[in-house]
Amino acid sequence: MRTAIISDIHGNHEALEAVLEDVEGMAIDRMVSLGDNVGYGPDPERVLHTLDERQVPSVLGNHELGLVDVSFLSWFNPTARKSLAITHGLLAPESIQRLRAFDRRYSVGSALFVHGCPPDSVTRYFFEVYDSEWRRLFQRMAESICFVGHTHELAMVEYDDAEIAQHILGCGVHRLKADRRYVVNAGSVGQPRDGDRRAKYVIWDDEDQTIEVRCLTYDVEKTVKKILDLGFPRINARRLL
Repeated sequence: MRTAIISDIHGNHEALEAVLEDVEGMAIDRMVSLGDNVGYGPDPERVLHTLDERQVPSVLGNHELGLVDVSFLSWFNPTARKSLAITHGLLAPESIQRLRAFDRRYSVGSALFVHGCPPDSVTRYFFEVYDSEWRRLFQRMAESICFVGHTHELAMVEYDDAEIAQHILGCGVHRLKADRRYVVNAGSVGQPRDGDRRAKYVIWDDEDQTIEVRCLTYDVEKTVKKILDLGFPRINARRLL
């Protein structure tokens, strides 16, 4: 089974289109989104509609949570709160209602999908977890692999029932070991923060035991113009350049 994992699209439909076009040629059996499909970017409604058309399941991201639970808005910095306010105005009421149905976790087969950190955190970052806590998390995790987003970066932690090892992931194929368990930070489709502005997504092949990081160019300038034209904070555009 080959699974495409996408994360942190953030309303960037140009980046999502590039990913979906690439997926067509990759013999993918299913696709899962790790949340933050909206926020920061200019096309939240279009992104959600595209994911619905493709029947892509999604977990709840912190930006979706900020749109459906006003009590959570204080968690965000002022720039993100302004972005969410603009995003709210760009979404149809029925789209916001659909976000309320997103679960904090999604599990299928031997894999767990969460926005922030297992078992079901929407807000905790990968880099906030120390090795001693990773051990406890792995010991409580029934699945052999978990995919997370939230940081907009690519990384992986592995556990062999004794030791923890962490790795930075680059574009290309990374082989997994059958006797290890993993948490994979899947990067960002629409707003990467790893110094490489290309759209990123991950393909997991559970038969070949590989993770492939796909890195794709798209029309960044088109997205940037739309961000600025809609009055989003300028940093949302600068982060893409």
